[in-house]
Amino acid sequence: MNLSLHHITRPSSLKVNAPLLIMCHGYGSDENDLFSFAQELPEELFIISVRAPYPMQPYGNAWYAINFDANQNKWNDVEQAVGSRDTIANFIDEACAEYPVDKNNVTLLGFSQGTILSYAVALTYPEKVKNIIALSGYVSEDMIADNFEHKDVSHLDFYCSHGSVDQVIPVDWARKAPQFLNNLNIKNTYSEFPVGHGVAPQNFYEFKSWLEKRI
Repeated sequence: MNLSLHHITRPSSLKVNAPLLIMCHGYGSDENDLFSFAQELPEELFIISVRAPYPMQPYGNAWYAINFDANQNKWNDVEQAVGSRDTIANFIDEACAEYPVDKNNVTLLGFSQGTILSYAVALTYPEKVKNIIALSGYVSEDMIADNFEHKDVSHLDFYCSHGSVDQVIPVDWARKAPQFLNNLNIKNTYSEFPVGHGVAPQNFYEFKSWLEKRI
């Protein structure tokens, strides 16, 4: 079976019903970027790292285009983002059918643009996801389905983190996520680290510990 997104995998130590972790990289990167985390994560996880669908020049991939005008204002291609949101949701179903994983124990791990999409997938399709690790991103409400407030999100659990000196995505944008999630009565943890647009070692060990308690 050809799945809809190119991806690489790290099999689980479990032969059946493995907890599934799907990694979604940031703008201009690829499936190898976050996969470097895999060897440090619990062996019972079945890990899939996916490649975003839009190739960039000269290399890398994007979940949606970011456009710049003459004044260096930038805006997101929301139509592309919504398409990618639905593609990831569909990919979750494909992966659960293809691999020996537990469809009721799916974690999304995103970085930057991959985090923005992970928020959108989890809040639009909460029935497909259990845990979300949201690194260096923010909630973009225009990428979430209109009726998301009426869905059952009571089981979701978010780990959110950001660099306090992030020069790509302002930390103020990320700081809005906890209140947004609290308003929906969604469990969440939020941390900041004194780094830019990246994942500090202590950030990795904190979300690893968070995840170990939930799989």
